[in-house]
Order: sequence, then C-alpha cells, then structure tokens
Amino acid sequence: MNKLRLETISDGIFAIIITVMLLELKIPEGHDLSALKGELHLIFSYILSFIYIGIYWNNHHHLFQVVKSINGKILWVNLHLMFWLTMIPLTTGWSAYSNYAQIPTALYAFILFMCSLSYRLLEKTLIKSEGADSLAANLLGKDNKLFISVILYGTSIFLSFINPKLTLLTLAILAVFWFLPNKKIEQYFKDHHSEA
Repeated sequence: MNKLRLETISDGIFAIIITVMLLELKIPEGHDLSALKGELHLIFSYILSFIYIGIYWNNHHHLFQVVKSINGKILWVNLHLMFWLTMIPLTTGWSAYSNYAQIPTALYAFILFMCSLSYRLLEKTLIKSEGADSLAANLLGKDNKLFISVILYGTSIFLSFINPKLTLLTLAILAVFWFLPNKKIEQYFKDHHSEA
C-alpha cells in the first residue's frame, strides 16, 4: 500500500489537535500583561502540549521516511497513536483549569505515557513489516531513549499524587529529551543526500 494517505490523514490530525488547543486559549480582557495572569496555567500547558505535538509530528515524519510501504495493520496501529494524541487537548485544558490538581495532572501524564507506548508500538509494527534486515530495523531497532522515556512518563503519573509540579517538570524534561528527532535517521538522510 502507498503510505501517502496515512501521512496525509496523520498530518491533518496533528493540525486539528493544535487548532483545538489554540481555541481553548481565551482572549484576555485588559490592555497590559496583568490581563494574562488568569490564563498563565493554560498558556504554559498549551506551550508544553504544542511542543509535544510538534515532537510527535516531527518524529512521525522521520519515521515514515524510512518505510517503503504500509499494510492494514500499520494503518490501525497509526490510528491507535492518533487516538491518544487527540486526547492531549482535553487533558491539557483540564489540568490547567484545575490549577494542576492531582487527578487531571495524572491523566495528562497518563495520556502522554500512552502516546509514547503507542509510538513505540508503531515503530515495532513498521520494523516487523519491513523485515529484520530493513532500513527501518537498522535505524529504529533498539531504542534506549524511548525505553527510558516510557519509565519517566510512568513515574510522572505517580508524581502527580505527590506533587503535580514535579510531574510538569518531568514532562518538560522529557520534551527537551525528545526535541531532536532520531539521530540515526537524520544522519542516514544527511549521508544519503550527500551521496546523491
């Protein structure tokens, strides 16, 4: 199967997620920066979630550059990832409006945890489909970065019940951790482009 439709619908979903989050932001009443004071939690949550959506979009793009074709299973596993990503706006808003109460913040962390698990499932499904000797297997095979981050996401859920601000700090650190896409993929295309 051609992968273009999968990439197109995924890009559309990413755009919709960002739009929905943006619509949650209220236009401040007033003419100076103090008008933003009541919205600071939501603005912070929007920025953090926007960065996460950007990270997933960027990595998703790189991921499908190393895949030759897709099948029905890959379509469903990709939709599984998209489902969890579409939950980010809901939990972003709820955790911010609750002033980062324990349950909404734990749910926000849980959604990001599920996004990371479903992304890894997508990687594994692509590797299996492409084969053990494929470019995808070579560039995506063992991913210690993802393993470490899944543990930290899981930890951030439990931190919500101790101190939700520690959860947000952990999630912010994870965003920095994932800001740059897979270095192997970047290097492969840099080398491959220079050879052409």
